[in-house]
Amino acid sequence: MFFSFWLPFAMLPAFAILPPDPGLIPQLAAKIDAKTKPLGALGQLERLALQAGLVQQSLSPELRQAQILVFAGDHGAARAGVSAYPQEVTWQMVENFLAGGAAINVFCRANGLGLAVVDAGVAHDFAPRPGLIAAKVAPGTANFVEAPAMHPDELHLALARGAALARERAAQGCNVLGFGEMGIGNTAAAALLAHALTGAPLADCVGRGTGLDDAGLARKRALLQRAAARAGLPPGAADPLAALAEFGGFEIAMMTGAMLAAAEARMLLLIDGFIVSAAALAAARLYPALVEYCVFCHRSAEPGHQAVLDALGAQPLLDLDLRLGEGTGAALAYPLLRAAVAFLNEMASFESAGVAGKV
Repeated sequence: MFFSFWLPFAMLPAFAILPPDPGLIPQLAAKIDAKTKPLGALGQLERLALQAGLVQQSLSPELRQAQILVFAGDHGAARAGVSAYPQEVTWQMVENFLAGGAAINVFCRANGLGLAVVDAGVAHDFAPRPGLIAAKVAPGTANFVEAPAMHPDELHLALARGAALARERAAQGCNVLGFGEMGIGNTAAAALLAHALTGAPLADCVGRGTGLDDAGLARKRALLQRAAARAGLPPGAADPLAALAEFGGFEIAMMTGAMLAAAEARMLLLIDGFIVSAAALAAARLYPALVEYCVFCHRSAEPGHQAVLDALGAQPLLDLDLRLGEGTGAALAYPLLRAAVAFLNEMASFESAGVAGKV
């Protein structure tokens, strides 16, 4: 069943997302160029410093209470065989996050980032505890090979709960919010979203995910082709809400809502890999100015990620062949953002250091 008219744009909460005022660019660029270095010598760090200053509308931006939210949700398609791992791994990995033993825990501790896990729609009942945010829409989505992944009411609830989470963090003083995810089967969902929203051939968007062998990859491609044919969305011209309802997970939809509210609050958004970028693309299709608040942290080894990055006009900071998810790329890139803000605020200028400038 096609949902494109079930959830009209008017049903979305209104977001006031405008591009940062470019009037500060000349002053920021002059401050960067006056540092004791050749022009442009700090490369992408200079672009990052300029972005931080523009987003905060300040010549001396600050990073406050930076944290990563890992959104977890299950996908009905996992039962159809789109992943090398069973669906139970989703809740087991959430327990690992909460115990502090996953890669994202290690990287957040190493880089001074806060961390919380959001149960957006895991097929498991978790006991309440610190670090876990209970926001479950339902215990997993439907199998998108056979039917739409979620009802529009569920999509709307996921978007609204994500937005509320971002607004809560903004009210607490956080101005840097990173996004991670966990959900067996979500590279399949991201591949379908990439195909629907960018028009890239579906076969080029489908990767091995959690480590499928050749036979598993062929099965995954066949299942996703069935899902795409069933939904009938026009590749490259699909309505983002229809695409999320047809193929998304609750974790992807909740990230989309959180990104929109975070951009509205003028936060810097740390965008992780393929799945998080698919959520960002859906959000940007709704509010294009969102992209200017995004720091694209790395290029995933998943093949569909490049199509999403190209559609977003994104230049990622890192290219480390990562394909783990969890927000690990965002946590690894965060020190680069800190370094960019630090050099803008603390590095001497030619004038203050008494160093002769370029003739």
